[in-house]
Amino acid sequence: MKILYLQTFPLFGSGSGTYARELAEEVAKKHEVAMVAPEDRQLAGVKMYKVNLPIKIAFTGHPEWPDCKMYTKVGGKELSANYLAYFQKTIEAVNDFQPNIIHVHHLMPLTWIARFVKIAYGLNFIVTVHGSELPTLEKDKRYPFLTSEALHKAVRIIPNSFWTRDWMNRVLKDGFGDQIRVIPGGVDIDEFKKVDTEDIDKRFNLKNKRVVVFAGKLTPYKGVKYLIYAAKKIKGEVLILGDGSERKNLEEIVNREKINNVRFIGHLGNDTKFLVKFYSRADVFVAPSVWDEPLGLVILEAMACETPVVVTRKGGIPLAVKDGKNGLFIRSRNANDIAEKVNYLLQNDERRLKMGQKAREIAVEKFSWKIIAQKFIDKYEKFATYPKK
Repeated sequence: MKILYLQTFPLFGSGSGTYARELAEEVAKKHEVAMVAPEDRQLAGVKMYKVNLPIKIAFTGHPEWPDCKMYTKVGGKELSANYLAYFQKTIEAVNDFQPNIIHVHHLMPLTWIARFVKIAYGLNFIVTVHGSELPTLEKDKRYPFLTSEALHKAVRIIPNSFWTRDWMNRVLKDGFGDQIRVIPGGVDIDEFKKVDTEDIDKRFNLKNKRVVVFAGKLTPYKGVKYLIYAAKKIKGEVLILGDGSERKNLEEIVNREKINNVRFIGHLGNDTKFLVKFYSRADVFVAPSVWDEPLGLVILEAMACETPVVVTRKGGIPLAVKDGKNGLFIRSRNANDIAEKVNYLLQNDERRLKMGQKAREIAVEKFSWKIIAQKFIDKYEKFATYPKK
């Protein structure tokens, strides 16, 4: 069986990119896999078709595209130029790779192309709803009709959480009931596991210090400013991994408030081993999202590295985090609550270590990519189309 993936963004630096990359590599262990994406880097076992974009457009920004425009801000000329680049490369891939099924990441804009391919070639497609596209569909009334029309041609629509499913239904106001199945994202439990961090200690002067980590895109949705305000009361070092439009504002808060225990590490690119070391070194991982996070993959990654998580009870996060078991919930936009919960874990070694072990256990048992990928493979096998000989 041949599966063709369509991905809108680079495969590093965002949750959907990580999801698309790791799912494709896992499925490639059993089937032939190709991917259309604006990406230079190669994936194990995956044939890549690189899209050369005339202009970079994103939903909420992207650390590898610092000068990108937003889908809510572009006009028809820019949108059309981008669409044509994706369209031409997708048709090239379909003709060359001859897939049996297509898997599209995000509700738009590549579903519009998959709809055409379904009509022209008879190829079925499924769609993963990541959630980051939903604010765009909510704000910009140009997109919902075309997207809904495309989705009615999909054989399955797969949100990454029940919250994402409900949000999609509210935004699109359409009846996709029988097409929808919820499958969460996953984590590579062989790659993301606790490792030695002596070199991190030396490089960043962390020996014998308590460490708190955030990793992700630095956008207002992520709520990082509340972690930074909380840092004034947190009894440890706070490391911010990632980049984005909000970084300058966050650095200004640190300087203005004279906060001396916050460090910006920046975007780590495709250096996953370095990221694993930060997760492993962290005593606590914090995800203070202020929006309804579909299901942050960084949370699963931290859990797989035996790090307890302090998170807002937003969106799909409760799928992975059980309060008091593998992490603690905090109130949204509340720096005092963040500081209180983080300090509690920093000061209670036995509880923190037990929660970290439970976090790893949950990641292995419920969110391993091997488990998640098989759920998708079952869908591919059910809906694959084969040319008549």
